[in-house]
Amino acid sequence: MSGTLNKVMLIGHLGDEVKMHYFEGGGCVGRFPLATNETYTNKQTNERVSNTEWHNIVVRNKGAEICEKYLTKGDKVYVEGRLKTRKWQDDKGNDRYSTEVQCTDFTFLSTKKESEANASNRGSETHVVEKPQAAIEPVVEDNDDLPF
Repeated sequence: MSGTLNKVMLIGHLGDEVKMHYFEGGGCVGRFPLATNETYTNKQTNERVSNTEWHNIVVRNKGAEICEKYLTKGDKVYVEGRLKTRKWQDDKGNDRYSTEVQCTDFTFLSTKKESEANASNRGSETHVVEKPQAAIEPVVEDNDDLPF
């Protein structure tokens, strides 16, 4: 096989509201953190271990506007895209790197009731519009012996 593939598929919960940035030409970009969790049982201690991984999601133009309008902190979402690493310099001139998921497709997985509960738990007065539900159900196996 001579080709390569850069594809990411994540199901997780929003860690914050979608932050928007608008450009002069009319385009926009939305950014939000997405948390994915894994849980397994440590064989030596028989203890449940839970790990959270944070992903920086970047959505552009119309997709960003839809995410800003309908997604709130805590909502569950399926995100599909590709990895992109950006290089930048901090205040001291040191090279820094940031890896992001450039979102190409997404599906809202939280129900209207769950979204309203998330909004009321934060004490905000956000009005949530009904979101489409996904036909996909994540497969979770609790009897996995692997530590990763």
